[in-house]
Amino acid sequence: MSFQVTEAFRRQYQANVDLLSQQKGSKLRKAVRVETVKAQSAFFEQIGSATAQLKTSRHADTPQIDTPHQRRRVTLSDYVWADLIDNEDQIRMLIDPTSPYAEVAAMAMGRKMDELLIAAADATAYTGVDGTTSTSYDSNMTIAVTERWPGVTSADYGLNVAKILSASEKLAAANVDSDDDRWLVINARQRNSLLKDTHVSSYDYNEMRPLQSGQVAKFGGFNIIMTELLGTSSGNDKVLYFAKGGLLLGLGKDINVRVSERPDKNYATQVFSSMSIGATRMEEARVGVILCHPTNGPGA
Repeated sequence: MSFQVTEAFRRQYQANVDLLSQQKGSKLRKAVRVETVKAQSAFFEQIGSATAQLKTSRHADTPQIDTPHQRRRVTLSDYVWADLIDNEDQIRMLIDPTSPYAEVAAMAMGRKMDELLIAAADATAYTGVDGTTSTSYDSNMTIAVTERWPGVTSADYGLNVAKILSASEKLAAANVDSDDDRWLVINARQRNSLLKDTHVSSYDYNEMRPLQSGQVAKFGGFNIIMTELLGTSSGNDKVLYFAKGGLLLGLGKDINVRVSERPDKNYATQVFSSMSIGATRMEEARVGVILCHPTNGPGA
């Protein structure tokens, strides 16, 4: 008996991938600004701050106070993932919400989203009317690898509370509201470094007692995201910190899934996923990097 991939299977598989991509796919998507893009490139407005002018006399002329205004460009790229399934029993697995095919597709697309967002944090952004003016990452937003508590003599240092407080100070100095969502993106070794800092692990400072769970979900006003996709600089981990709105994810086409037979592959079933996305830094004062030594943690 021949077996055909039914439309019900396709719809169920699409629903499973959509669910998994939200729950287990991209870890950074929830933390950034997400916008729909209808062209290969799109522009998003940046409105700066202005200062009120003192009125010095009655019936004075109305002042013309120009509000700073720029545009930032995001450019889309297309990404695909596909696999072939020969066994009919495996095809039936596509409707299972825990199907490994659904998980692999969602994870592959989610990781690519995070890779683009992480790379955009300190990459060159493009501004101007036509989006051709290069805007570099503001190196003043970088926390030095040697940032540490007074009295600690280690030449290089992993993630610690002193660095987190410096990051918070930089955002505050840039007038980033304290009630804005603030995010810290770390990897496993920098989580371990942070757990060695008594200001995090001790109950005297932190009622969450993170050493009992081995996790740190929030500290110093930052929500913490764990990922192993962080980059490095001169051998040091580049932990990211930012306020929501500092990074933008442009969605030309969100994760799309197709399940179909391939006549050229002896009618094997092809599971195919695609998306069209782009990412950019939207505001230099809202995004920074904390340089962290990969092995030397607090007390090292």
